[in-house]
Amino acid sequence: MAELINGFPSDGVVTVNRMLLKPQYTVDDLQERVAVLCENVKTYHSDTGFVGGFVALNSGAISNEGSTIGQAVENPLKEKEALVVTFWRSFEEHEQSHRSKTFQPLFKKVLELCENGNEETAYTMLWSGRAYTPEEAKEARKAKAKYGDKAA
Repeated sequence: MAELINGFPSDGVVTVNRMLLKPQYTVDDLQERVAVLCENVKTYHSDTGFVGGFVALNSGAISNEGSTIGQAVENPLKEKEALVVTFWRSFEEHEQSHRSKTFQPLFKKVLELCENGNEETAYTMLWSGRAYTPEEAKEARKAKAKYGDKAA
């Protein structure tokens, strides 16, 4: 398995927080509070299990090529829904980080923004990988053309 984030072990844990902003808060409010929280995690947990992460905001775009639920034009959760995705060596280390005295007050400040509370789900990584370089893609296409599905 190729690495999504350098240093993330193949048996690592991915956690996902789905946050829905309350109407009275803005994306700027979310960015500010999540940035402070993420800096805390990097500072206090980079040597106790935290490997990396990212925050993604719902852009509103819906892929009609990749969706099977109709031909929507725009997602109603545009700029209202965010995902905080973190990568950990183990679930136990993740849980320990959340019991941290420095983490809890900042986490509560983020949750004040959320109308859905928070449910953080942990996943085990099954696959990750980067795109091919242009040369690798060219070689992969050659192999597919020559060997078909046997080249997989």
